[in-house]
Amino acid sequence: MAIAERDATGRTGAAGASEGAQPPSRAARGSRRKRLRRDLALLALMAPGLVYFLVFQYGAMAGNVIAFKDYVPFDGLWASQWVGLQNFHAILVDSAFWHAVVNTLWIALLQLVFYFPVPLALALLLHSLTRTSVQRLVQSVVYLPHFLSWVIVVAVFQQVLGDSGLLNSVLGDAHLHTVDIIGNPTVFKPLVVAQVIWKDTGWGTIIFLAALAQVDEQQYEAAAIDGAGPWRRFWHVTLPAIRPVMVLLLIMRLGDILSVGFEQMLLQRASVGPEAAEIIDTLVWQRGLVEGDYGYAAAAGLFKGVVGAVLVYAANKVAHRLGEQGVYR
Repeated sequence: MAIAERDATGRTGAAGASEGAQPPSRAARGSRRKRLRRDLALLALMAPGLVYFLVFQYGAMAGNVIAFKDYVPFDGLWASQWVGLQNFHAILVDSAFWHAVVNTLWIALLQLVFYFPVPLALALLLHSLTRTSVQRLVQSVVYLPHFLSWVIVVAVFQQVLGDSGLLNSVLGDAHLHTVDIIGNPTVFKPLVVAQVIWKDTGWGTIIFLAALAQVDEQQYEAAAIDGAGPWRRFWHVTLPAIRPVMVLLLIMRLGDILSVGFEQMLLQRASVGPEAAEIIDTLVWQRGLVEGDYGYAAAAGLFKGVVGAVLVYAANKVAHRLGEQGVYR
C-alpha cells in the first residue's frame, strides 16, 4: 500500500530517492576517510617515488620545448626565440642523423634476434635442472656481469679481444696471424651484441624463471602420462604458460628499441669511429653537449621518444588482436 501511494504521487518517489541518496554519500565519505587512515603508511612509502617521477620524469619533459626554440643558455628557456619545426627539419635533412638511425636500428635488430631468445633459453635450461644447489650456483654466476658497469665490461673485452689482448698473445705465441677485434669497424655491431648477451643474459632470466615457477607441475605429469615427450611438453605446456610474459617483454623491448646503450657506444666510439658506432644517443650527445646545438639535440631525442611510444602503442594493439593481454588495456 505504501509503495502504491509513493508511485501515485511521483514526487514522493523522487524525494524518497533523493533522500535515500544522501546517507550513502556520507557513508562513502566516511569509507574514504577510513581507507585513507588505513593506507596512510603505504601512501607515505609511495610519496618519495611519486615525487621522483613527478619531478625527474614528468617535470623534465617540459624541457622538450627546446626542440621548438633556438635555445641559448644565456637567454634561458623561455626567453629563447621560437623557431617552430625548424629543428625537426634540420634533423630530417641531415644525413648524419639518418646514418645514426640506421646504425641504431641495425644494432637493435641484432639484439632483438640474438639477445632476446638467450635469457629464455637459459631460463628453460635452469628450470630443467633437478638439483637446486646447482641451479642457484649457475644463477649467481650468470647474474654477476649485470652488476658491472659498462666501463669494466668494455675493459674486459679489450683485455681479451684487443690488439694486445689475451687472444692475440695466444695467437702470437702459436706463430699465428693476430686479429684486432675491438678496433675493427666491420665486426663492431656483432661485438656490441655479444657484450650485451654476456652482461645481461643472467639478469634477463629472472622474469622468465618467475613465469616458469608458476606452471602447474600436474600439467607436465598429465602430458607425460598421455605420452608427450620433452619437446611436446615444452610446446603444449611451457610455451603457452609463459607466452603472455614473452609478449609483454617484447612490447617493452620495442618501446626501447632506439635506446641501444649510450655508455657502451660512447666508450668504444673512438676506437672504431663514428661511422660504425654513431647511434641516436651519441649523436644527441655530440650535437647537444659538445657542439652546443641544443635545439637539434632536443629534436632528435624527442623524435626517438615519439617513435618508441608509437611502437609500444602499435605492438600493444597487435597483441590485443592476437588475443594477448599486452602491456595495458
